[in-house]
Amino acid sequence: MVFGIILAGGVGSRMGDTKKPKQFILLGGKPIIVHTIEKFYVNPEFEKIIVLCPNQWLNHTRNLVANYFPKDNNVVVIEGGRDRNGTIMNSLAYIEQNYGLDEDTIVVTHDAVRPFVTHRIIEENIRYAQEYGACDTVIPATDTIVESQDHTVIHAIPDRKMMYQGQTPQSFQAKKLKELYESLTKEEKDILSDAAKIFVIKGEEVRLVRGETFNIKLTYPYDLKVAEALLAEEKNEK
Repeated sequence: MVFGIILAGGVGSRMGDTKKPKQFILLGGKPIIVHTIEKFYVNPEFEKIIVLCPNQWLNHTRNLVANYFPKDNNVVVIEGGRDRNGTIMNSLAYIEQNYGLDEDTIVVTHDAVRPFVTHRIIEENIRYAQEYGACDTVIPATDTIVESQDHTVIHAIPDRKMMYQGQTPQSFQAKKLKELYESLTKEEKDILSDAAKIFVIKGEEVRLVRGETFNIKLTYPYDLKVAEALLAEEKNEK
């Protein structure tokens, strides 16, 4: 079975003076998170779409789901964890309790504030996770990457041809993800940035899925202006 995991735990501090997390800000008249759920909702491969958010926003998120997806129980909202990977582990616990975890269980994890993910990206994530066990959506780095260990001077400039910018979805064979996470030491968990790094730390292969430059994460106020333009373009193409 394949499960869509929408990670909606952000508080939106970089979005400026907002009274709600950025995933609930309106984009084209609808909350950003609704646009994102819709991209998963139309894909028939998902057994369930699991949305994870902070406890204080559970009722609000459930009300949004009931309002925008009233005739279907294919979307469930549950509480997230203390951090990104803890949130993903909460989704695995839900799946294990309600469906069981086996070698064929796939999770497609995605940021709630990346509403422009495409059907092609989702489909490739599912296929790569099934074939290889883990994959990450990326785009080639277009700018030179500079490394500074002390945040003051340059210590290295890696070859840009080997550099990629990570996006989401990140997708995994769920049972293997759970086992690898539980095998990490506290020190290894402390340096995690995302779920793909769990596999990298353990020497496991993570395949690359080609992303899109417009599969942006809405983080800053400027991103909303870009998103409105992208949304208008999407509507014109339909």
